[in-house]
Amino acid sequence: MIIDNIKISPEKDTKDTLDRAIEKRLNQKLSGFEYRIKKRSIDARRKDAVTVLYTVEVFPKGTMPQRFPDYFIKTAEVQVRPVVVGSGPAGMLCALTLAKAGLRPIVIERGLPVDERIRCVDNYFAGGKLNPECNVQFGEGGAGTFSDGKLTTGIKDKRIACVYDEFIKAGAPEEIAYQSKPHIGTDILRPMVANIRKKIERLGGEYLFSTRLDDIVIKNGAVSSVIVNKNGISRELECDRLILALGHSARDTFYMLYNRGLKMEQKAFSIGARIEHSQEMINRAQYGRFSQYLAAADYKLAVKTADGRGVYTFCMCPGGYVVAAASEPDSIVTNGMSLFARKGENANSAVLVGITPEDFAGDHPLAGIELQRDIERAAYAASGGNLAPAQLVGDLLRSKPSTSAGSVVPTYRPGVKWGSIDCCLPDYIVRAIAEALPMFGKKIKGFDSCDAVLTAPESRSSSPIRIKRDDTLQSNIRGIFPCGEGAGYAGGIMSAAVDGIRCAEALIDSLVIR
Repeated sequence: MIIDNIKISPEKDTKDTLDRAIEKRLNQKLSGFEYRIKKRSIDARRKDAVTVLYTVEVFPKGTMPQRFPDYFIKTAEVQVRPVVVGSGPAGMLCALTLAKAGLRPIVIERGLPVDERIRCVDNYFAGGKLNPECNVQFGEGGAGTFSDGKLTTGIKDKRIACVYDEFIKAGAPEEIAYQSKPHIGTDILRPMVANIRKKIERLGGEYLFSTRLDDIVIKNGAVSSVIVNKNGISRELECDRLILALGHSARDTFYMLYNRGLKMEQKAFSIGARIEHSQEMINRAQYGRFSQYLAAADYKLAVKTADGRGVYTFCMCPGGYVVAAASEPDSIVTNGMSLFARKGENANSAVLVGITPEDFAGDHPLAGIELQRDIERAAYAASGGNLAPAQLVGDLLRSKPSTSAGSVVPTYRPGVKWGSIDCCLPDYIVRAIAEALPMFGKKIKGFDSCDAVLTAPESRSSSPIRIKRDDTLQSNIRGIFPCGEGAGYAGGIMSAAVDGIRCAEALIDSLVIR
């Protein structure tokens, strides 16, 4: 039995209150029943009457089925082990699916295992030298490992339940299965991705860390092997099934694949800056007097400028931090990250402006990458090093450079260089952000406050290319399966993970004799 629309005031949101509410709807005691939460959400449309909403599943005691039914995976046999390039959400779930099918995949990851990667990234945050092979973009778990770990997605797919199931088994909190806006947090993501890797290895898979895909060998229109490089030493791996779960920052690999004849096309994406506010201010604006009883508030905003360009917030990190996310030398890139508890002083999110191929410098399929590079290098040059350009919202709206922080202290490490974000962002992006901020302020009081901090650039929100694939999910080079966010087929942890499963299934189908 499903009971929905159970309303509880935030200050009374306890298990005991929920138990009593369920008993009232059942019109009998729970002693002969058990239940689990199917969905929990917050209705904050009225700030004077914020409500926590529950939907629960109730069963006679002893009859509750497992939350996620087993997901059926075909088994197959191969003479040549499939190779998965990348260990982000798409690569992980793809490799896990292949391993469950008995195919013993080889996972190539140019970065380090997660524990070593954390030390490498922390050193960069502290002002150390960037490691172009292991950073916020490259390494076990992909870019999502240093994020808020959001699992929200707009896609509808039966595989979503499988992803939740695997994440919970690997250490994610069970609440991700029913929260309306589930997240894991970077602190839980890190051991979780290591646990998934260990499961893949127990099933016969193999990880090759600090190993970069340098080339592919094509024979008769199909992949026959790959050239990989570890510590400057190259070797050839036989390979007739290759999953490209590259992530959106493997630019050198994209160029190699383009030169080898994989068909690619330009894709719209977005560029902007990170904005920081006091989390307490966001809480009050979203939840009013109920904010003291609820977890850190989030938001999602979108507007159109007068010339029709879309501006929106993305990857909002309640109680989080703005982090250094470059993957190439002499570049500045920002991103957002938060821990599971979301207890940081600041809220941050990207404020992004829609970019279309018409904004690119040419019609080359990889022109969007060069636009990103120009912006990231301009930021580095303007700051004179690893500091990120920053500007107060009030100064942006008055078209003047900033000289210091106000009430909101920026969290970006190793630090910011005060000035104007137009030192790196094109004029049309800066104008669009300036036009959008007052409109956002009408939706969330204080969003356009003078002391809010903009840190630039946020240039890696999604991939600027798409590697073409057909109905079998293969590229024009047979045996190659472009996968996930980097290939242009996903937009976050959950959609990337789902696409990883889909590509694994397509690979298995390609092995089955019909």
